[in-house]
Amino acid sequence: MDALLYSFLAGLATTVGALFIMLFGMPGKKLLSALLGFAGGVMLAIALFDLMPEALEHGSMTSVLVGFLVGVFIMYLLDIFIPHAHLSFSKDVALESAPKEAAVDKNILRIGYFIFLGIALHNLPEGLAIGAGLEASPELGLYIAVAIGMHNIPEGIAVAGPLRAGGLSVAKVLFLTLIAGLMAPLGAALGLAFFNISPLFIAGGLAFAAGAMVYIVNDELIPQSHKLSNHIAIGGLIVGLLVVFLLTG
Repeated sequence: MDALLYSFLAGLATTVGALFIMLFGMPGKKLLSALLGFAGGVMLAIALFDLMPEALEHGSMTSVLVGFLVGVFIMYLLDIFIPHAHLSFSKDVALESAPKEAAVDKNILRIGYFIFLGIALHNLPEGLAIGAGLEASPELGLYIAVAIGMHNIPEGIAVAGPLRAGGLSVAKVLFLTLIAGLMAPLGAALGLAFFNISPLFIAGGLAFAAGAMVYIVNDELIPQSHKLSNHIAIGGLIVGLLVVFLLTG
């Protein structure tokens, strides 16, 4: 039960991050570029500094590589079957104005959904990680949950920005970030069921999330953030990388 409680609270931090965006209203082009770059930095850092090393601790190099490549391949398949779209501001998109359901910018919204998917995929193995920590000791489980909760606050900001800019209402954005956060206790529940079968399950799940996130960052977030504002996108990426590095250091 502790694993479910800790993972729920850690996942709820995603919604807390989204609330920050609601306080500042709709992002402009430069802010959206920074948010997309920041999201890319956060997701890359978590994948490389957190998920991959953690996966290797639970399994072999082979299992980690297979899990990573499966995550990449799944996202590649999604990219094939979901029509690919890029951000375009040839027709001035009024990001600063309040969104209306009838005037949703589907390109920006699609980017928001991709970020949402990546964070949701990440939260699933995060729940596994919390459960694994609790298997070792209550203190370690709590430490991991607090660290993941701190990660999830900037992730919530990264999810909420483009979703709001894409035209979703505050209620829908908060609902989606809550769903993304609830993937953590779902992962913890799955972990409780499978931990006694094989540690390779944990390693594969962690590596899968890392592969999916790396694909999303390189295919969507970096190109789209640079289209909006090149140097600001680079700054957002660097800040995202450093934030996660400091939290996991």
